[in-house]
Amino acid sequence: MADVLTFTDSGIYCPAGDFYIDPWRPVPRALITHGHSDHARPDMGRYLATSATAPVMRYRLGDEARIETIDYAETRQIGDAKVSFHPAGHVPGSAQIRVEVKGEVWVASGDYKTVDDGLSEPFEPVPCHAFISESTFGLPIFKWTPQEELARQVNDWWAANAAEGRPSIIGAYALGKAQRLMRTVDTSIGPLLAVTAVENTNEVLRAQGVTLPDTVRITEEVSAMTHPGALIIATPGSTTHGWVKRFPKAASAFASGWMALRGVRRRRGTDRGFVVSDHADWEGLNAAIKATGAEKVFVTHGYTASFQRYLTEQGYDAHVVSTEYSGDDGEEAT
Repeated sequence: MADVLTFTDSGIYCPAGDFYIDPWRPVPRALITHGHSDHARPDMGRYLATSATAPVMRYRLGDEARIETIDYAETRQIGDAKVSFHPAGHVPGSAQIRVEVKGEVWVASGDYKTVDDGLSEPFEPVPCHAFISESTFGLPIFKWTPQEELARQVNDWWAANAAEGRPSIIGAYALGKAQRLMRTVDTSIGPLLAVTAVENTNEVLRAQGVTLPDTVRITEEVSAMTHPGALIIATPGSTTHGWVKRFPKAASAFASGWMALRGVRRRRGTDRGFVVSDHADWEGLNAAIKATGAEKVFVTHGYTASFQRYLTEQGYDAHVVSTEYSGDDGEEAT
């Protein structure tokens, strides 16, 4: 039987349906797992994404993007392929894409995490013959802080800074991680501020019914004087911008899975690192793959070589596939 999905210079391709999944070069038809910029790229002829992913795609790609929507678990016939989207737990609206051709089922997972963060639709294992998996954090050293412990760590850090009269700046990805942190923190400690990229994303999500605490957009009028003891949610790239000068003596932190590695926080020059990610950790990756029942596994980005070797040792028919997904977990520049 021919492969349901193939791997090309433009992206993951389905010959039976003549479509691509998360392509990185312009193609006539693209099925998109989620709205992050390494998976939802501009200049595709047509897009298909979940109803919850489409709004952030329109915000990022512009109203001219031709975006069709599909609900979770809805089956769509595209050519000779049956397609459905299933929750990936990565960010709001994120999906695994199930593709069935002549009884053979493959699943392209995009990015995913198996822990319910209270924000994204929880991950659902999808039985399949072949599973395409990320491995952003595909080493045993990566184990995430439990949600309740993370909340305690962040709130204690923020409260201590506020008591000393210091603002707190925490770096996080604008879609997913930022909102997860907002729903984690105790807003009785002080005001919650957000840089423009984060607040724009907040507005998109609020408009589609996602509940978030009140936030103040950082403008030229907003400073440590007007909002003492504030917690500022900032994208990593924005922390070098001019607004930072209006928050002197700010304590800084970074929220990322990379904080599990020694030396990363020091290289970033932050005071504190919180070990949290919107990707699966080592246990999550292995649990997700096992739950699919797949015999064949394709590893697409991250610690691919080492994870592929491990999977092979566990009896899987495992392969490394080269893609242009970043899996950076918080490296967005704006």
